[in-house]
Amino acid sequence: MLKIYGIKNCNSMKKAFDLLNELGLVYEFHDYKKQGIDTETLKIWLDQIGADLVLNKKGTTWRKLSAEEQQTALLNEENLIETLSQHSSLIKRPVLQTAQGYIVGFDEAAYRALK
Repeated sequence: MLKIYGIKNCNSMKKAFDLLNELGLVYEFHDYKKQGIDTETLKIWLDQIGADLVLNKKGTTWRKLSAEEQQTALLNEENLIETLSQHSSLIKRPVLQTAQGYIVGFDEAAYRALK
């Protein structure tokens, strides 16, 4: 079964939900704004997907961090995991877990290929 991670009120998430529903794909939704995100999941994502794909540096949450906070977050994986845990809005959305791996961000073609 598919598992999609993100925040309910996000345009990318709405597109993802709409397409998954249109395709008739069954999925579980994990709202990390309400449910949080555990460090083990973040470690798996960083190991399998990479920090460049997981960390959203374009969003307002990243820009609101001080330069020192940004540098500290990027020092090592442990710091990044802690920063992502505290500021889940820094995680790119959506993260879709499939049997084949992860799709980060809304990618219509990749979603359609799941059918």
